[in-house]
Amino acid sequence: MAIDKSKTDLIKAKYEELTGTLSDPAVASRPEEYTKYSKELAALNPQVEAIKSYEACEKEIEGILALLESGDLGSDDEMRSLANSELADAKDRLAALEKELMIYLTPGDPRDSRSVILEIRAGAGGEESALFASDLFKMYKGYAALKGFDVSVVDMSPTELGGYKEIIAEIDGPRAYSRMKFESGVHRVQRVPVTESGGRVHTSTATVAVLPKAEPTDFEINPNDLKIDRFRSSGAGGQHINKTSSAIRITHLPTGMVVTCQDERSQIQNKEKAMEVLQSRLWAIAHQADVDRISDERKSQVGTGDRSERIRTYNYHQGRVTDHRIGLTLYKLDSILAGDLDEIVDALTLAQAADNASSNEE
Repeated sequence: MAIDKSKTDLIKAKYEELTGTLSDPAVASRPEEYTKYSKELAALNPQVEAIKSYEACEKEIEGILALLESGDLGSDDEMRSLANSELADAKDRLAALEKELMIYLTPGDPRDSRSVILEIRAGAGGEESALFASDLFKMYKGYAALKGFDVSVVDMSPTELGGYKEIIAEIDGPRAYSRMKFESGVHRVQRVPVTESGGRVHTSTATVAVLPKAEPTDFEINPNDLKIDRFRSSGAGGQHINKTSSAIRITHLPTGMVVTCQDERSQIQNKEKAMEVLQSRLWAIAHQADVDRISDERKSQVGTGDRSERIRTYNYHQGRVTDHRIGLTLYKLDSILAGDLDEIVDALTLAQAADNASSNEE
């Protein structure tokens, strides 16, 4: 997939324009305006760095090719071999840089810069499915740590063996949605469950939904449409939980949507988190032509949890992870479950870029 030089030139020109704007004393004297341009510049900085690295590598290759073709090396086989080795290394680096740059040049979802509401639910497989849901949450926590994102639990329904029937969390960080959005769907695990005494491999599923986090100004909720209940939190928490009815359940009456939050000690904090989840869900609905379309989208994301549906399979016996959407198989199960998801996310982003390019050509 060739790099579109017109796009990289536009990015560099915009970067230079913003740099000049920020050096203007008149702009510097207007804090709000200065902050706005600073954020735009910061967002462009990694793209410009990727462009510079790519162009520098291109020039390096051109220089080596010119040397090989010039005849200056004469009959010095050792120097010619060294130059060819450097050329091969440079071409490998250029291919890697091209992939990185293509990700930056992919037309993004306007919501890509948002933080995320992550919802994981046990699917088919009973207790083993709940344990797998817990493993997925640990995987996303590990990935968030690698990317510098913050994770906070909104609500969870734990099981006796340490799994989750359901867990909802916020993942806050710049462009978290752009890195997490491909995780929506049914995830399948193939392994011997801890509850299996015969050593037989079972297949279980858990469902993941990723929503961009809404801001209060994105979607206005009529307070009269809400029913708010307060109750005592359940689960770990010590004496405080037994004495304080800090948990919150919010019901959106027009849609029947229910969100609970009992992770925070403060009733106010629980209410704020529950409202953030509710706003994000309703905002997603508002972005569709009608409720039926968002329902279809949510079904495609979450599915029924049936074993036959999946976007990715985690096979413990083979140490294999396969993403079925792009046919990518990696034999690094342990590192992926620890949060090493970038290779998968980058491949999915590139596949989306290729799809978008094909659509534009048609």
